[in-house]
Amino acid sequence: MEILTAPADGNSEPIDGNPETGNFEPKETKKATVRLLIADDHPIVRDGLKKLLLLEDDFEVVGEAGDGREVLEKVRDLDPDVLLLDLRMPNLDGLGALQALQQINKRTRVIILTASEDKNEFVQAMKLGCSGIVLKQTAPDLIVKSIRKVNSGEIWLDSHTTAAVMRTFSTGPGDQGGGINSKGRERSPLSTREREIVALVAQGYKNKEMAEKMFISEQTVKNHLHNIFDKLGVSDRLELALYAIHKGLHLGGEAPARQ
Repeated sequence: MEILTAPADGNSEPIDGNPETGNFEPKETKKATVRLLIADDHPIVRDGLKKLLLLEDDFEVVGEAGDGREVLEKVRDLDPDVLLLDLRMPNLDGLGALQALQQINKRTRVIILTASEDKNEFVQAMKLGCSGIVLKQTAPDLIVKSIRKVNSGEIWLDSHTTAAVMRTFSTGPGDQGGGINSKGRERSPLSTREREIVALVAQGYKNKEMAEKMFISEQTVKNHLHNIFDKLGVSDRLELALYAIHKGLHLGGEAPARQ
């Protein structure tokens, strides 16, 4: 039998025991396992990543892939939580694999792990639905952190990558090509509720999820987003999320509980 106790610090801890004998012992709790697929055409890179990730108690490497076609097969067969995907692979490159994944598996979250610093590729990858971009020269602890963040539904970009992507979005002939217009941004300040919505968008929440979390209607969320887009001069949720990360608005915290 399992009973929840409330220690003095206010935290509950599951315990096993027999209420008749009074023999209670703390019950060990296990972290949820993050199932990972590593895709890179270099075996030495895959092996190094695997050894690094298996040092974490809550990570499980369920498979590896050496080219884009194999990525699609492994994702279909293994259904991983997070895919670490290189951009440069034979048969089908990372961007091609990412595009195909939208059709066969929308659950698996994708982190682009690349040596490339081509900001145009970063933008394409974000538009194709990846949840994070990590450069291969990134420190190991940040790779681990990016996986946990992405698995929890957040977007992960380091400061260098975010700046590159933001510059690409903000360029174009007269800013007429859908890029972010910095001159038009924040014509009026965001309200507290609008900042909460921006933070949730950057953390990967959908309209329905935000509505449930904030105890408002989905239409009200849409109305807020329309006003936010107008105030910030962004054209879609991706640009909003990137702007939020660039400005640190994604750290705005959880929406307040209903009173």
